[in-house]
Amino acid sequence: MKALFIGRFQPFHKGHLKIIQDLSKKYNEVIIGIGSSQYSHTYDNPFTAGERIDMIKHSLEGHGIKNYRVVLIPDIHNPPKWVDHVKAIVPDFDVVITNNDFTEQLFKERNIKVENTKLYNKNLFSGKTIREKIRKNEPWMELVPGQVVKIIKKINGEKRIQDA
Repeated sequence: MKALFIGRFQPFHKGHLKIIQDLSKKYNEVIIGIGSSQYSHTYDNPFTAGERIDMIKHSLEGHGIKNYRVVLIPDIHNPPKWVDHVKAIVPDFDVVITNNDFTEQLFKERNIKVENTKLYNKNLFSGKTIREKIRKNEPWMELVPGQVVKIIKKINGEKRIQDA
């Protein structure tokens, strides 16, 4: 079975990593859909699609996870057509993994199986929380895998977030 796990991964954090570790044991393949993939250098979406791919790949490889692939899912800003859009990009999944109520609703309306994940300290492991900590120059590095810290430092991502 193949699971589709959709997120923006702005940035990829330890909560995402734990979810994917769990999914990789349960499913033959984990398809990681990077949502809002066309956006970058903004307040909510500071990292490019390529940077997010690198964060995910380096983190998963560093933890020995191999049964995954990454796909880019740009926004179309049309909720009634969004599921068809996703299915056109990723036609071969058996279940959608999400904790987003709207995403869950849209897929369930199309009779597609949806499962929720266990949340790992959602208040701490949240892209929004991490970006806010970076903006305020507060400690954030312990919330993301070491590989992500290296990428954010290499691309001067802290400054990008603070300037957005």
